[in-house]
Amino acid sequence: MRRLGCLVIAIAGLIVAGLAVNFIWGWNASGPLENDRSIIIKPGSSLSMAARALEQGGVIKSADTFLTRAKVLGGSEPIKAGEFTIPAKASNSDVLSILQGGKSVQRLVTIPEGMPSILVYERLMAEELLSGEISIPAEGSVLPDSYSFERGEKRAAVLLRMQTAMKETIEELWPKRSKSTVVKTPEEAVTLAAIVEKETALAKERRKVAGVYSNRVRKNMMLQADPTIIYPITKGKPLGRRIRQSEIAQVNDYNTYSMVGLPKGPIANPGRASIEAVLNPADTSALYFVADGKGGHVFADTLEQHNRNVEKWFAIRRQRGEM
Repeated sequence: MRRLGCLVIAIAGLIVAGLAVNFIWGWNASGPLENDRSIIIKPGSSLSMAARALEQGGVIKSADTFLTRAKVLGGSEPIKAGEFTIPAKASNSDVLSILQGGKSVQRLVTIPEGMPSILVYERLMAEELLSGEISIPAEGSVLPDSYSFERGEKRAAVLLRMQTAMKETIEELWPKRSKSTVVKTPEEAVTLAAIVEKETALAKERRKVAGVYSNRVRKNMMLQADPTIIYPITKGKPLGRRIRQSEIAQVNDYNTYSMVGLPKGPIANPGRASIEAVLNPADTSALYFVADGKGGHVFADTLEQHNRNVEKWFAIRRQRGEM
């Protein structure tokens, strides 16, 4: 009897040991996923709710088994809400670590430099993974950049980050302005920077273009920036045709061909570099510039020089069949 009792105890010990080994092995063994998959854990979800979502998504075989092992082997860190990418063959242990780590999938929405607010609005509204409604933001209130967001995030929250970034950029750059700047307020800085942004796509030209417009402001000359003609017509969208003479002569709060000084507000959302250029313009005597046919501009100090440059530009356009 004594031998039988020892044998029973030994067998029971082996069974318990086997169960323990299987319990631990199952926690770290490869999972059922054949390919990477995104799983959404809703805000306020408990571990039990998350386990059901994981089971339904094919990430784990059994929610109950996952929960039991997680409570014993998974630690006490809470899970996070969000969208998570679960790699193929992820073990139960790997899955819980991903949910506890909170490294959710991040997506980007990009606002290019010089994009007008109507197009910022349309871009955010077209992003299907965002939710909620927004109004067209104030022109010049958005800092062009790439912004991350999570699936289902409110459009208003993303827009607020964009506008906060612009506010913080202005607050940083305004105190660093040089004495040569002609703008008197941060609002004027954004207004002139938007014109600079629309007039040149070359980083190396920004400060010189800003210098030209600064010179014109000092001399009480019209800025004569073509994009300011277009803005009242399209709110910044491409015109799609040549500007008409009647539009050049039109009097409004934006057209700098019919007014002296700055427009009443920005015509686009300028990037940081253009704002810096306006606050620290190049020291130049140039008053004019025109396209050089190579993607940049040629600058001139006098109207006579400028007219010669314009003729060269027209010759290039005629050669291209544009005139």
